[in-house]
Amino acid sequence: MDLRIGHGYDVHALEEGLPLWLGGVKIEHEKGCVAHSDGDVVIHALCDALLGALALGDIGKLFPDNDMAYKGIDSKILLRRVCDVVAERGYAISNVDCTIAMQRPKLRPHIDTMRETMASVMGVDVDRVSVKATTTERMGFEGREEGVSTHAVALLIKHE
Repeated sequence: MDLRIGHGYDVHALEEGLPLWLGGVKIEHEKGCVAHSDGDVVIHALCDALLGALALGDIGKLFPDNDMAYKGIDSKILLRRVCDVVAERGYAISNVDCTIAMQRPKLRPHIDTMRETMASVMGVDVDRVSVKATTTERMGFEGREEGVSTHAVALLIKHE
């Protein structure tokens, strides 16, 4: 059995007046992510995990942040394209797990929708997508509400 594990990490600064997209879901908050795309740190970390499992580099290699084609792009489109690469290489997603570090807002009410949204984009059952959220107990840039970070891992399995 050919299994591949990948890890991804992404971070974005938060700024007043910008939309906050996490896991493909727009969340009401006074701050959003500063980014070339929509700034969805959850999907960006997940893309990095999927690409990392295939030793294909990171999201910036496939979708450079200096390419105007990706200016403001919905990160769900990027995730779908990464999943196409996974399939083209003969792999399927076994499961993914994401951990978001952010002081505010409380994310628990949005997690199921994030899981459903990302599962739909990836074409997998929702029970293969885990999303967790944590604060950093007011420590670090996340705790000071200057930014948000996400770690993600993905397990891929080769089609037989």
